[in-house]
Amino acid sequence: MTDIDELTGLFDALGADDAPGWADSEAEENIPQLARYRFLRMVWQDIDAWSAAAPDWVEAYRKEGLAGGAVERALRLGLTPGDLGEIAREVAKETAFGLLYGLADPADGDLPPETEARLPGWCLAELSPEGRPTGRILDALYEDLDEVEPQGPAGGAA
Repeated sequence: MTDIDELTGLFDALGADDAPGWADSEAEENIPQLARYRFLRMVWQDIDAWSAAAPDWVEAYRKEGLAGGAVERALRLGLTPGDLGEIAREVAKETAFGLLYGLADPADGDLPPETEARLPGWCLAELSPEGRPTGRILDALYEDLDEVEPQGPAGGAA
Protein backbone atom coordinates (compact mmCIF):
# COMPACT_ATOMS: atom_id res chain seq x y z
CA MET A 1 0.00 0.00 0.00
CA THR A 2 1.37 3.42 -0.92
CA ASP A 3 1.28 6.37 1.44
CA ILE A 4 -1.56 7.90 -0.57
CA ASP A 5 -3.57 4.67 -0.30
CA GLU A 6 -3.00 4.53 3.44
CA LEU A 7 -3.95 8.20 3.84
CA THR A 8 -7.09 7.70 1.74
CA GLY A 9 -8.03 4.73 3.92
CA LEU A 10 -7.60 6.77 7.08
CA PHE A 11 -9.71 9.61 5.70
CA ASP A 12 -12.35 7.04 4.70
CA ALA A 13 -12.27 5.60 8.24
CA LEU A 14 -12.91 9.11 9.61
CA GLY A 15 -15.85 9.55 7.23
CA ALA A 16 -14.39 12.15 4.84
CA ASP A 17 -16.64 12.80 1.85
CA ASP A 18 -13.64 13.36 -0.44
CA ALA A 19 -11.03 11.08 1.10
CA PRO A 20 -8.84 10.99 -2.05
CA GLY A 21 -8.86 14.80 -2.29
CA TRP A 22 -7.81 15.26 1.32
CA ALA A 23 -5.12 12.57 0.96
CA ASP A 24 -3.79 14.10 -2.28
CA SER A 25 -3.58 17.51 -0.64
CA GLU A 26 -1.58 16.13 2.28
CA ALA A 27 0.78 14.15 0.04
CA GLU A 28 1.30 16.81 -2.62
CA GLU A 29 1.24 20.01 -0.54
CA ASN A 30 2.67 18.68 2.74
CA ILE A 31 -0.31 20.08 4.65
CA PRO A 32 -1.26 18.07 7.78
CA GLN A 33 -4.74 17.40 6.37
CA LEU A 34 -5.32 14.20 8.34
CA ALA A 35 -4.64 16.00 11.62
CA ARG A 36 -6.78 18.95 10.45
CA TYR A 37 -9.66 16.70 9.44
CA ARG A 38 -9.48 14.70 12.66
CA PHE A 39 -9.51 17.87 14.78
CA LEU A 40 -12.38 19.46 12.86
CA ARG A 41 -14.33 16.19 12.99
CA MET A 42 -14.07 16.33 16.80
CA VAL A 43 -15.23 19.96 16.77
CA TRP A 44 -18.26 18.97 14.68
CA GLN A 45 -19.11 16.11 17.03
CA ASP A 46 -19.35 18.67 19.84
CA ILE A 47 -21.36 21.11 17.69
CA ASP A 48 -23.79 18.42 16.54
CA ALA A 49 -24.31 17.18 20.09
CA TRP A 50 -26.33 20.35 20.76
CA SER A 51 -28.98 19.32 18.26
CA ALA A 52 -28.72 15.55 18.65
CA ALA A 53 -29.03 15.67 22.45
CA ALA A 54 -31.49 18.58 22.60
CA PRO A 55 -34.26 16.66 24.42
CA ASP A 56 -31.80 15.71 27.17
CA TRP A 57 -30.22 19.13 27.71
CA VAL A 58 -33.54 20.97 27.38
CA GLU A 59 -35.00 18.81 30.15
CA ALA A 60 -31.88 19.23 32.31
CA TYR A 61 -31.90 23.02 31.82
CA ARG A 62 -35.60 23.16 32.74
CA LYS A 63 -34.80 21.55 36.09
CA GLU A 64 -31.76 23.68 36.91
CA GLY A 65 -29.25 25.94 35.30
CA LEU A 66 -28.77 29.56 34.42
CA ALA A 67 -30.75 29.24 31.18
CA GLY A 68 -33.65 27.38 32.78
CA GLY A 69 -36.01 30.33 32.71
CA ALA A 70 -35.23 31.13 29.08
CA VAL A 71 -35.70 27.50 28.06
CA GLU A 72 -39.01 27.33 29.89
CA ARG A 73 -40.26 30.55 28.25
CA ALA A 74 -39.21 29.30 24.80
CA LEU A 75 -41.11 26.05 25.31
CA ARG A 76 -44.20 27.94 26.49
CA LEU A 77 -44.02 30.02 23.29
CA GLY A 78 -44.20 26.84 21.24
CA LEU A 79 -40.57 26.08 20.43
CA THR A 80 -39.72 22.40 20.61
CA PRO A 81 -36.56 20.85 22.01
CA GLY A 82 -35.60 20.26 18.35
CA ASP A 83 -36.02 23.98 17.61
CA LEU A 84 -33.87 24.89 20.58
CA GLY A 85 -31.32 22.29 19.48
CA GLU A 86 -31.06 23.87 16.03
CA ILE A 87 -30.49 27.29 17.59
CA ALA A 88 -27.93 25.90 20.04
CA ARG A 89 -26.11 24.11 17.20
CA GLU A 90 -25.78 27.35 15.24
CA VAL A 91 -24.49 29.19 18.31
CA ALA A 92 -21.99 26.39 18.89
CA LYS A 93 -20.89 26.55 15.24
CA GLU A 94 -20.34 30.32 15.43
CA THR A 95 -18.44 29.93 18.70
CA ALA A 96 -16.24 27.20 17.22
CA PHE A 97 -15.54 29.38 14.17
CA GLY A 98 -14.56 32.30 16.41
CA LEU A 99 -12.22 30.14 18.48
CA LEU A 100 -10.61 28.64 15.38
CA TYR A 101 -10.18 32.11 13.87
CA GLY A 102 -8.64 33.37 17.11
CA LEU A 103 -6.28 30.42 17.14
CA ALA A 104 -5.01 31.52 13.72
CA ASP A 105 -5.00 35.26 14.43
CA PRO A 106 -4.98 36.23 18.12
CA ALA A 107 -4.80 39.98 17.42
CA ASP A 108 -8.34 41.25 17.88
CA GLY A 109 -7.67 44.95 17.35
CA ASP A 110 -8.46 45.92 20.94
CA LEU A 111 -4.86 46.69 21.85
CA PRO A 112 -2.37 49.20 20.53
CA PRO A 113 -0.03 47.67 17.91
CA GLU A 114 3.02 48.20 20.14
CA THR A 115 1.38 46.15 22.89
CA GLU A 116 0.14 43.50 20.46
CA ALA A 117 3.69 43.09 19.09
CA ARG A 118 4.95 42.11 22.57
CA LEU A 119 2.31 39.48 23.31
CA PRO A 120 2.78 35.73 22.82
CA GLY A 121 0.73 33.79 20.30
CA TRP A 122 -0.14 30.14 20.04
CA CYS A 123 -0.57 27.31 17.58
CA LEU A 124 -1.98 23.84 17.26
CA ALA A 125 0.69 21.41 16.10
CA GLU A 126 0.51 17.91 14.65
CA LEU A 127 1.95 14.98 16.59
CA SER A 128 2.95 11.62 15.14
CA PRO A 129 0.97 8.55 16.24
CA GLU A 130 3.79 8.01 18.75
CA GLY A 131 3.25 11.50 20.23
CA ARG A 132 6.29 13.24 18.74
CA PRO A 133 5.98 16.70 17.13
CA THR A 134 6.10 16.53 13.34
CA GLY A 135 6.90 20.22 12.91
CA ARG A 136 3.69 20.81 10.95
CA ILE A 137 1.19 23.40 12.19
CA LEU A 138 -2.59 23.14 11.82
CA ASP A 139 -3.15 26.70 10.66
CA ALA A 140 -6.32 28.52 9.60
CA LEU A 141 -8.63 25.69 10.69
CA TYR A 142 -11.59 28.05 10.43
CA GLU A 143 -11.20 27.89 6.63
CA ASP A 144 -12.19 24.20 6.59
CA LEU A 145 -14.87 24.18 9.31
CA ASP A 146 -17.75 24.26 6.81
CA GLU A 147 -15.95 21.76 4.54
CA VAL A 148 -15.99 19.12 7.29
CA GLU A 149 -19.60 19.73 8.38
CA PRO A 150 -21.42 16.39 8.58
CA GLN A 151 -24.26 15.91 6.12
CA GLY A 152 -27.36 13.78 6.38
CA PRO A 153 -29.41 12.63 9.37
CA ALA A 154 -26.48 12.46 11.81
CA GLY A 155 -25.15 15.91 10.92
CA GLY A 156 -26.91 19.19 10.88
CA ALA A 157 -30.58 19.81 11.42
CA ALA A 158 -33.07 17.16 10.48
